[in-house]
Amino acid sequence: MVPPAMASSEPAAQPLVLCCRGLAAPVAGGPAWVLSLTAEERTRLRGRCRTRCGRELVLQLPRGRALEPGEWLAEQPGEAAVVQVQAAPEALLQVRSGDSLALLEAAYHLGNRHVALEIHSGELRLLQDPVLAHLLEHRGLQVVPLQAPFQPESGAYGSAHSHHHHHDH
Repeated sequence: MVPPAMASSEPAAQPLVLCCRGLAAPVAGGPAWVLSLTAEERTRLRGRCRTRCGRELVLQLPRGRALEPGEWLAEQPGEAAVVQVQAAPEALLQVRSGDSLALLEAAYHLGNRHVALEIHSGELRLLQDPVLAHLLEHRGLQVVPLQAPFQPESGAYGSAHSHHHHHDH
């Protein structure tokens, strides 16, 4: 509850309802808010959330693929984009090894546990988990806590992805 001395006579802004995605960046001068979301939150296409500056939003996006960092959202088709999705920093484990086979085996074991992984050349990233950290350290891997955006692979049945890192296929 707001104390009486801090109450405002202005009505609270109505939530911005976003229904359209995959747009080009807005022209200069238009409103642009940043919606910072975790990897899990980027899979939820419906519901309430807040921009980084506190603007209330309601997502009513078509079902489908998860939101991608850098993607623009708008209220209606044909309208200028007003909100940009950003990957929020999360508590991660960065897993490395000088032995590429050991890293590959770790990815295999984590995959068997259905652990979401972000895969880079020479390292794996996963959400912090003390049990998994112990398991990986026991296998001789270097495990370092890290605060960074998390962009896990979509998996065998997910849509094509456009992560910032490079895969040598």
